[in-house]
Amino acid sequence: MTALAIDAGSRYTRIARVGPHGDPEPVELPGSVPGEGLPVPETAAGDRGAALRAAYDAYRRHHDAPGRLLVVVPHQDRAVHARRAADALAAPPGTGRAPEMRTLATPHAVLALLRHAGAVGPGRYAVCDLGAAAADVTACVVTHGAVAVAGTSRHAPADGYGTAYDTALLTRSGLPADAAGHHALAAVRAEPGAGRRIGLVLDRAARDPGRFAATAVHHVAGRPVTAGAVRSALPLLTDGLDRALAEALGPGPVAPLALVGGVARFGPLRGHLEASGRPLAALPDGTDPAHAAVLGAALVAAGRIDPADRYPYAVWVGAHRTVAGRPADIELLVSAAGTLEPGGPAVFAEADGQRVGVRTGPAGAAAGRPVRVRVGDPEGGGSTPVRTLMLPGGGPDDRFHIGVRYAVDGTAVLELHPLGPGQPGSYPLGTLPTDLGTDSKEVGS
Repeated sequence: MTALAIDAGSRYTRIARVGPHGDPEPVELPGSVPGEGLPVPETAAGDRGAALRAAYDAYRRHHDAPGRLLVVVPHQDRAVHARRAADALAAPPGTGRAPEMRTLATPHAVLALLRHAGAVGPGRYAVCDLGAAAADVTACVVTHGAVAVAGTSRHAPADGYGTAYDTALLTRSGLPADAAGHHALAAVRAEPGAGRRIGLVLDRAARDPGRFAATAVHHVAGRPVTAGAVRSALPLLTDGLDRALAEALGPGPVAPLALVGGVARFGPLRGHLEASGRPLAALPDGTDPAHAAVLGAALVAAGRIDPADRYPYAVWVGAHRTVAGRPADIELLVSAAGTLEPGGPAVFAEADGQRVGVRTGPAGAAAGRPVRVRVGDPEGGGSTPVRTLMLPGGGPDDRFHIGVRYAVDGTAVLELHPLGPGQPGSYPLGTLPTDLGTDSKEVGS
């Protein structure tokens, strides 16, 4: 069964699959721009779903339908993007079955690539998706078998992120900032040795601006793009990214940054981050940052690595059960580590494959009693309380199925479903902890 991954950006849509030797590789189609992917049609500009459909149709004109399709979507508003992707790729009536489709958020796709290559271990990382429209930063906690999102931020100026920088560069060089100008600038950047040249010239200009500021780093349509123009426009990239990093990561230990997206190719931006003391997580050798997400998604689609996009810790709830014919207070495992999926269905406490029926208070108590919810790390031993809830009581025969639902924003709710008559109840738990350190360990956990 063919497995395919698609990542629809604002300018290009990239497609990848796992090749015969087990490595992920881009899929080139007629009309693809070498090294970039399929240009997003003008009719689909600003519409990720339409761009996705156009790329999938282009693939189907030359290949059989994939059995499994994985679509990369932004982490922010993931549920909305997932619905739009499903709607865009639904098979029209009478055209046969649509492929088995699921979505994977960009940070999980990127970290799947790095985890597969053995380039990351347990710890905190920041995935920086730097594109034409925006700079998205996602703080992630990698544990054994799971990746949790601890914070996000987005810098998306009205005139774009990478696009705004290119527009400023063209304008300051006396060139028209139209579509042709942007394409011409992208073409000269892609020439062999262009990245090394701009790095050398900017280094010289930094040491001696008076002498080297007018030195050309590129020639676009016969006009020079100078080191001075590049240096004056660079804060459009660096300042926005710095703010996004500060918002997503906050104070604390510096997390390695995984830079991906088309703008991540730009050497001076990487140099700025290194100079500020931010370590960079290395992509596998030869990986184009613009393709990192779709290559990681291809590995997941092919079953080469688990996406690890589940909550990494177990969720426990204080409950009341009848044990050996006598009522007893116990702590019930509701969700095992790595079970809760952001935006997925609720997970209910089970025993021997069947949902467990529990009381929420002593038999006959009308008001119930406080119930503590905690999360714990079965491997590291860390544990921390989440919230104490006052759940409703009930009659001596009242039982509930108890579960947890995990939202895409990292918040959760406790759900009570009565076995008999009555309405289900939902009780907010707030944001679930994603980084259990030594400070959160409890005696006896």
